[in-house]
Amino acid sequence: MSSSTLATPPVADVEAEIGRILDRMIAEKGETAPTIGGDTVLLGGTLPIDSLDLAVLVTELEQKTGQDPFADGFIHFQTVRELARLYRG
Repeated sequence: MSSSTLATPPVADVEAEIGRILDRMIAEKGETAPTIGGDTVLLGGTLPIDSLDLAVLVTELEQKTGQDPFADGFIHFQTVRELARLYRG
């Protein structure tokens, strides 16, 4: 396991990581990110991201945590907290 991999991180840590990734992605688009918290809706809310951005986010989380909660298929989630909880195993 690499030093950058989070081993079964607390939900709050995963939420913070999601926020950092989204802030970077949104800044790379030249946009300003709104405040991102656990209740932030990922698609269809105030975030200027699309489904491709969400796929990149999930891929980065998999690389950082070493976990793939979607290995057996898609799991429905809408908010940052719901996504973060998937990485708690």
